[in-house]
Amino acid sequence: MNSEEAAEAAHLSEASSFPEAGRFPEGSLEARLLGGLDEEQREVATTLHGPVCVLAGAGTGKTRAITHRIAYGVHTGVYAPQRLLAVTFTARAAAEMRSRLRDLGVGGVQARTFHAAALRQLQYFWPQAVGGTVPGLLEHKAQTIAEAARRLRLTVDRAAIRDLASEIEWAKVSMLTPSTYLQGATARGEPGGLQPQTVARLFQAFEDVKVDRNLIDFEDVLLITVGILQEDPKVAATVREQYRHFVVDEYQDVSPLQQRLLELWLGGREELCVVGDASQTIYSFTGATSAHLLEFGKRHPSAAIVRLVRDYRSTPQVVRLANELLAGRRSGGPAADARWAEPLRLLAQRPSGPEPEFAECTDDEAEAAAVARRIGALIAAGTEPKDIAVLFRTNGQSEAFEQALSAAGIGYQLRGGERFFNRREVRDGLLQLRGAARADADDGVPLAQRVRDVLSSLGYSEQAPTGGGATRERWESLAALVALADELSAARGEGFGLPDFVAELQERSAAQHAPAVQGVTLASLHAAKGLEWDAVFLVGLSEGLVPISFADTPVAVDEERRLLYVGITRAREFLHLSWSLSRTPGGRAHRRPSRFLDGLRPVGSTASHAQGGARRARRELKGPTACRVCGTILATGAERKVGRCSNCPPTYEEATFEALRAWRLEQAREADVPAFVVFTDATLTAIAEARPSSLGELSQVAGVGKAKLDRYGEAVLELLHGS
Repeated sequence: MNSEEAAEAAHLSEASSFPEAGRFPEGSLEARLLGGLDEEQREVATTLHGPVCVLAGAGTGKTRAITHRIAYGVHTGVYAPQRLLAVTFTARAAAEMRSRLRDLGVGGVQARTFHAAALRQLQYFWPQAVGGTVPGLLEHKAQTIAEAARRLRLTVDRAAIRDLASEIEWAKVSMLTPSTYLQGATARGEPGGLQPQTVARLFQAFEDVKVDRNLIDFEDVLLITVGILQEDPKVAATVREQYRHFVVDEYQDVSPLQQRLLELWLGGREELCVVGDASQTIYSFTGATSAHLLEFGKRHPSAAIVRLVRDYRSTPQVVRLANELLAGRRSGGPAADARWAEPLRLLAQRPSGPEPEFAECTDDEAEAAAVARRIGALIAAGTEPKDIAVLFRTNGQSEAFEQALSAAGIGYQLRGGERFFNRREVRDGLLQLRGAARADADDGVPLAQRVRDVLSSLGYSEQAPTGGGATRERWESLAALVALADELSAARGEGFGLPDFVAELQERSAAQHAPAVQGVTLASLHAAKGLEWDAVFLVGLSEGLVPISFADTPVAVDEERRLLYVGITRAREFLHLSWSLSRTPGGRAHRRPSRFLDGLRPVGSTASHAQGGARRARRELKGPTACRVCGTILATGAERKVGRCSNCPPTYEEATFEALRAWRLEQAREADVPAFVVFTDATLTAIAEARPSSLGELSQVAGVGKAKLDRYGEAVLELLHGS
């Protein structure tokens, strides 16, 4: 055992004495609200005045800590429940927080998303601050963007509209307007295939269409609320009188616009508790930034800082893998103080479990089939399907796993598919339960049995149907409602009746806070944030998918590493990581495992390493490649191709590079192929910087193989040096 392992073992031994329920008088408020917390969680719960920053790792019980902090503050009279606002980022998370607070006896506390809190304020203050009625809320941008494009006589398809909607949302939460978009979007590429100048024009046309139709979108809700609070002192004073204390969860995901709104709510006060983990920042593409979390100590020098690192979710084997993954990331960040930027090292609190599994497959179809077989074995051994998840980088990867699970007779639910409360059987169930609650004829029958009796008329039974298909799906939806009734009955006690259950379901329906359904979950890594399962399968872990191919800067690659970290830390006990060498059966085995797995997977953990194995071995013997300018280790394939990190300026002549690009475009048009098929941008950059003078020198440039040398070599040399 090395010194680090010994220190961790000592910390774990110390942790075994928690929670210390016995230190408080039995039945006391402290025993009820603090007795079940560990030392750090208890520090969070008892530090009732701000500013407070909680740096909370995955699985460390942050929601438990902050809900108990709120409850302890209310029950001790420090907080008035109606004057505390808890803010999080999804309606589901807000609903979960409200549910926990009700269980702790403080149901009057407001727990909302930024948008929901701002919308309530906007609806209340609009008549006096603006006048008239509030404009209609535009829930989906697609049709409005299409109308804006038609006004500009632009042709855009559905995929482009989706990209443009995301770009406009990013611009608005970054507090950019159509007139300032170009200055703020210099490195954003070409959303929807449009030049930045065209995107700015479309952005303005989109805003014009909304004005014509008297509509505002969700970003406008924040922007207008910010404007009113900045310009109307009376409104600002009223809001600050209403809310005296603030709690912000998932603070690493705050956008500049949300941060500005928070500052206006506070009005210079410091009664603020923020909770977050910079290692789980995975939404930068939406405008989120961990800078506000990492710089909290600079803005609030007197802040109390509490670190939650005891991981109660995952086994030591899973935690070790997560820690090792983050240990390979590049250091640095927006904070000058390394204590803030350094990743939290988790300490596992659960008993030992199985080692993570690694599997290399010949193709995507074989990978999906292997995962389905392994899931079948887990279910046969007693793991519930609802406690299993398959997580992938892009939604397009789900189809192969849907087919494999269906072929194996294993039920699944696609997260991001049809919403639970929109299902026909769930709507019918709510209708029946609402009618039974109005009749109020339970005659002392316990809630759980009453719900079973009502839903039996819709096809619920204690035993699941033997078949699959629609019948099984309907049963699983109804069974989820029954399971929720059991759960809430146990948590809320005998006084929790059918009317209370119906009210809870209505609130959950509004927030899309669905109960667990009996089926394997298929979800993207982004959609899995905030969730957990006993068994997690991380699939498609090959270069080009993890990290994704368009992550071509160190910052973008670092975010991809954090995304994989989030995936790993979703697993409680069993973790399976896999990748394939080819997309289709019989295809060329050109893929290689994700660079993030280097040093994580055991040597010889898979049998199928022959393809490209010698090439990888030679590369590993050479060691990491350093930037020829500043000496920094190069992180991406594009950087390694040119031998220079993205932060160092290029050394080619602009005219040379543009000539190469023009030549490449001409070649691509003649062959009717995408330009990158001729040469990628990274290869063109490397050619322009190296300026090879012979075919031999050109062949040494990364990305110029024999076929491309034979096809394009003479033309490239002529372009560089003339005939």
